Parts: sequence; structure tokens; C-alpha cells
Amino acid sequence: MAVPKKRTSKQRQRKRRTHIKAEDVTVNSCSKCGDPKMPHRVCPSCGHYRDQLVLPIDVD
Repeated sequence: MAVPKKRTSKQRQRKRRTHIKAEDVTVNSCSKCGDPKMPHRVCPSCGHYRDQLVLPIDVD
């Protein structure tokens, strides 16, 4: 069984973990209103998905 002979230092441990991070959120613009939205989702501002009205949104 592999057992480390010496303890890994904090610096070495942190260097290794620099590549572990959250990815940036992908954002596309809506084809109808142009507002930013997540891909493959209904636009929260106008309610359209692929140029079809899916969610009727009331504008007050």
C-alpha cells in the first residue's frame, strides 16, 4: 500500500489545487428581446424559447 513518506506542505497542496475551480456560466442572448439568458432555457424576460412563446409573462 502506498503511504507518503513525508507530509505534503500547504504550498505544494495549494499549487496542485489551483486547477480545481468552478467554470464560467455560459450566457447567450435571446433571439427575440436580446436579453442575456442561459442556453436551452426559456428567456426569463420575454418567455420565448426558439422563437415560440412558451411562458406568457405579464408586463405591469
